[in-house]
Amino acid sequence: MNSHDRGPRLPPPRGPLSAAVAARLRGAGPLPRPAEAEEADTYGDDPQLALYLCYELHYRGFAGVGPEAEWDPDLLRVRAALERRFLSALRADAPGHDSLDDALAALLVEPVEGSGVSHFLCAEGELWQLREYAAQRSLYHLKEADPHAWVLPRLWGRAKAGMAAVEFDEFGGGRAGRVHARLFAALMQDLGLDSAYGRYLDAARAEMLAVVNLMSLFGLHRGLRGALVGHFADVEITSSPASRRLAEAMRRTGAGPAAEFFYDEHVEADAVHEQVVRHQVIGGLLAEEPELAADVTFGIDATEYLEDRLGRRLLADWRAGRSSLRTPLMPQVSHTS
Repeated sequence: MNSHDRGPRLPPPRGPLSAAVAARLRGAGPLPRPAEAEEADTYGDDPQLALYLCYELHYRGFAGVGPEAEWDPDLLRVRAALERRFLSALRADAPGHDSLDDALAALLVEPVEGSGVSHFLCAEGELWQLREYAAQRSLYHLKEADPHAWVLPRLWGRAKAGMAAVEFDEFGGGRAGRVHARLFAALMQDLGLDSAYGRYLDAARAEMLAVVNLMSLFGLHRGLRGALVGHFADVEITSSPASRRLAEAMRRTGAGPAAEFFYDEHVEADAVHEQVVRHQVIGGLLAEEPELAADVTFGIDATEYLEDRLGRRLLADWRAGRSSLRTPLMPQVSHTS
């Protein structure tokens, strides 16, 4: 088996842009003009899938797609057009904080009566909803911390050391069995889900694709290193309390020990990471490059905006009694059977 046969299969397209990109990856068909990419509905299924396909070439790729596709200059031009449209929309749409201190302070405040996805799942979520949540989130968690690793060569000094320390924990502290992506795969197995990398790409909504695409956008551009640090700060600061609620949801629904452990692990680890990110990574970055404070703030604001869009979509579907996925999941097989 060739190495480029091991990735996930290309998903069905969701429109002309993603169809053209997929056809190019299969070696047939013309790409859209960059102008067409820039005119697309930014947050829609078609451009978000097209951008995801382009980005995935920098991770594990797709079955049957050779490694040379990663640096196909024509494909990169289309990707650049999609990125310009995405970034421009985020700068216009994401509510902006007046300062980095204000943005960080907002993240550190836990509302007395929260209304987000983790609150819903903790209080009243059913097992089928937890399964859907895991399937959606698998697009990131099965490559957890990989998008953030792109920023390491773009940092130095205290920021680089702090970022590397957090990433080392995310990658299991040198122990393969504790790599967070592997822990999430075990969570999926407890929930009766297929833990193969990329398995639920076709099922995931555009809102989830946008959340993952944001990480790649920030990580793959040196000029957006400040925004990536802001995104990472948002993830680490908000993770511990949300993980506590999700661990409780897993226990309440009897999801299984690995499902509980994944979130229990993040409660403890991310409480420590939050301190390192704020004081070492952000503090170190701004000590060297104070002009990046606005970019760090933008990274936080853009992350919150896309996470809020995803949360609204999930809760609207679940409260209406319908699936949040594009394609239904197979019935769960109990982990005790």
